[in-house]
Amino acid sequence: MLGRTIGNRNNKKKGRGYAFLHHAVDDHSRLAYSEILDDERKETASAFWERADAFFASAGITVREVLTDNGSCYRSRAFATALGPDIKHRFTKPYRPQTNGKVERFNRTLAQEWAYAETYASDEARAATYDAWLHHYNHHRPHTGIGGQTPSDRVHNLTGKNT
Repeated sequence: MLGRTIGNRNNKKKGRGYAFLHHAVDDHSRLAYSEILDDERKETASAFWERADAFFASAGITVREVLTDNGSCYRSRAFATALGPDIKHRFTKPYRPQTNGKVERFNRTLAQEWAYAETYASDEARAATYDAWLHHYNHHRPHTGIGGQTPSDRVHNLTGKNT
């Protein structure tokens, strides 16, 4: 069974360009760490992973495996270095997005409940609501796949109170 999942590339238009949503979703709890970033370059993905890993560590989650798509940013030496020697890196099967199902489901939920749930005046206005939506997703939104619990119900030290 896969320990942790990371994925990205849920694009949303930003003016005439794109912004990229990079995600890391814990397989057990469905706890999500996500950022809106400007690109999918290896340096961006590597730095994102380091921040995501620190987020999970602060919640008491030890990452043992990471599953990514086959994007060049994930196949880079920079990303392998960011993972370090103790984390096993696995890749999805090409053209099989269901292999990365937790992140794909997160993308669908994100699109329905945040990105296209209402009309925003601008991409900046949409982005300004993202942190609040992600907090709702992690702390208040029941998930069918984990028996109606929230991710915070399944992570015993999410708030950092029990150290």
